[in-house]
Amino acid sequence: MKKIAAIMCATVALTSCNDKVADIDTQVNELYDRMSQEERIAQLKSCYMDDLFDENGVLDSAKCAEMIPNGIGHFSQYASQKPTDANVLRDRVAAMQEWLINNTPNGIPALFHEEVLSGINTRDATIYPQQIGQACSFNPELAELKTRQTATALRKMGGLLSLSPMVDVCRNPSFNRLEESYGEDGYLSAVMGTAFVRGLQQGDLKKGVGACSKHYLGYGGGGDADEKELMEEILLPHETMIRLEGSKALMPGYHAYKGTNCVANSEILQDILRDYLGFDGMVVSDYTAIDQIPGLESRAEKAAAAINAGNDVDFPHGANYAYLQEAIDNGTVKPETLERAVKNVLRYKFLAGMFDKDPYLYSTETITLDSPEERQTAYDIASQSVVLLENNGILPLKDKKNILVTGPNANSMWAMCGDYSFPAMSYFWKKVTDDLDHPHVVKLLEGMESRKPDGVDISYSRGCDWTEDIETKYTVGGDERAWEYEILHRKVDSGEKADKAEALRMARNADVIIAAVGENVMLCGENRDRQGLRLPGKQEQFVKELLATGKPVVLVVFGGRAQVISDIADRCAAVIQAWYPGEEGGNAVADILYGNISPSAKLSVSYPNTEVYEPICYNRSTEKDQRVAWEFGHGLSYTTFDYYNLTVDKSAATSTDSIVVSFDVKNTGAVKGDEIAQLYISPVDDDQNLRPIQLQGFARVSLNPGETKRVTVKLHPEQMGYYSNEGARRWNIAPGRFLVKVGASSTDIRLQDEVTLTGAKVEKPLREVYFSKSSVK
Repeated sequence: MKKIAAIMCATVALTSCNDKVADIDTQVNELYDRMSQEERIAQLKSCYMDDLFDENGVLDSAKCAEMIPNGIGHFSQYASQKPTDANVLRDRVAAMQEWLINNTPNGIPALFHEEVLSGINTRDATIYPQQIGQACSFNPELAELKTRQTATALRKMGGLLSLSPMVDVCRNPSFNRLEESYGEDGYLSAVMGTAFVRGLQQGDLKKGVGACSKHYLGYGGGGDADEKELMEEILLPHETMIRLEGSKALMPGYHAYKGTNCVANSEILQDILRDYLGFDGMVVSDYTAIDQIPGLESRAEKAAAAINAGNDVDFPHGANYAYLQEAIDNGTVKPETLERAVKNVLRYKFLAGMFDKDPYLYSTETITLDSPEERQTAYDIASQSVVLLENNGILPLKDKKNILVTGPNANSMWAMCGDYSFPAMSYFWKKVTDDLDHPHVVKLLEGMESRKPDGVDISYSRGCDWTEDIETKYTVGGDERAWEYEILHRKVDSGEKADKAEALRMARNADVIIAAVGENVMLCGENRDRQGLRLPGKQEQFVKELLATGKPVVLVVFGGRAQVISDIADRCAAVIQAWYPGEEGGNAVADILYGNISPSAKLSVSYPNTEVYEPICYNRSTEKDQRVAWEFGHGLSYTTFDYYNLTVDKSAATSTDSIVVSFDVKNTGAVKGDEIAQLYISPVDDDQNLRPIQLQGFARVSLNPGETKRVTVKLHPEQMGYYSNEGARRWNIAPGRFLVKVGASSTDIRLQDEVTLTGAKVEKPLREVYFSKSSVK
């Protein structure tokens, strides 16, 4: 804390700090003109803060003077390198910012960035459920609350930029990073991703934390999509984050688009992003992505390829952009290209208030992470993320006195923590295996024991391991630092004996068996893949032996993607997909099993019944895909819901503001529950240039037994439009007939009616309205 007061009182020696100067571009231009070429290039580079501190955690001024004499634009993943208290991290940020302000030519503070996919990627910070699970909640309000909490804490710690959210529309069920996404649907991904940005940025970059949409464009199953799909669906989440919430940072993916790596692809970075969408923020490379540009030998060539295409910043070290001056000297990079990139970074820093007279670079108060409010949010999201896929009446568990909890994910934190959480990142990248339970992660067994009703006995035996052999294999792409043999070629040690005979003996004496199976930190995640999509190792065989006891088996699947369980699912008494439900996941799943709450989540992906290694999506056809076991939008409850009394505006002009759709939902069962009512649009005629079916709205409806509520959805004609490019990009709203479908899933349509758009065709460069608006009364 000793240096905090000094930096808070420091005055940045810039005329652009004058409060009377309001025009940020003027301020940026003034600052740029005063900077040396070395300072300019330094703003496009990054490094790790820990490299500038000695073993005692004291800033080494000599190292700073040697390594960053002209300042530095960014610090990479500053909060996750070592397990460090938030207050200590903040103090180091303070010391670093003070040194930059007082010891570099123009005193420019640095942007400290961190991953916040499921909370801050640092020790002690709340671990929320992974995005793939949160998408199943269909609850953007909780998504916004989560990131508002995250941003408040990270800003106190000195973080001003995040490298989140990941809004890839992921349509390949086998994609090893699917867990980070919101699933296969562009509309749902856009709604959830935009809510993420709204909460994170808090409407003001001077107090919130900047969002960075990634991985642009088409990572995870859309990079080879045709132009229409790319522009209508794959681009949509990035587009709404930028145009609706003012996201000012973007990260290209590792993959190639039309044969050119995205980080060096001017078509997507300049033509689509800046010229078409009007993005005026900074583009930052994924870690080591510039290193991976093929066909170029020197770092100067790679730097030139990236910056010329529109990439502004080189993460994580600036190793290639260190050679930008060489590229400028030999004429491969023009001075105005460097100017564009540097000014994009400086503009972001001005928007974040970093040059204000009293900049909010961090907090002076004592920082406490994982507050009760944050844990409650983690629980609420988890309880709304767990999908009940099948249930023959065994759930909720009533009158079951002897319950066996078994399986590799029954008593493990790795059932709860997905990639980019601090435990997972520490385990995978740093090979840390001990003392990772910070904050405390509630395991399923713990939740089952703490939540159990009186008179219930819980027994436990692990039964089997995740795998007997190393299944993790390298997948081309991703951060090349993970290509190290020692990182990839290992398997998780549970620290427990897996005694199958013991588990089967207990199973024969149990009233019901809870089999917790699935993936772990080494079997799913960036750079991590495995042999197929069936349950890893011998887990499927173990479940079959549990079934052979004749006792009812409730299958609880944890992991980052849907897993092929078709050979056992029909024989199980119930099937639950729990994803990676975060620190409160054990309590949330237990409460669902016991019936303390009713499950309400709906699938954000099509759940395959066979190995699928190509894009699939519900919107390709209204006919059931035979490769899919459970469709997009599917999810059961402990109660039942009826839909009725649909009213739809019969006609509307193509230029009208909205089309009103209303319907009633009634809880016809015996317990309280939430239903996610989904609204889809289908074309009536074959020549309408639309997908056969497309989600365009939804509403969570909370209902007591016997209660009815009316849902009203305001659709916009633009949601029935389509993209075209006949010499110029256009969004078209054409007259025609459309089916408005209301249902409990993409295939369980309960109500439908027709609406006709009339009048002249409307053409505009971009959509202006993206989402419907729902209300429940």
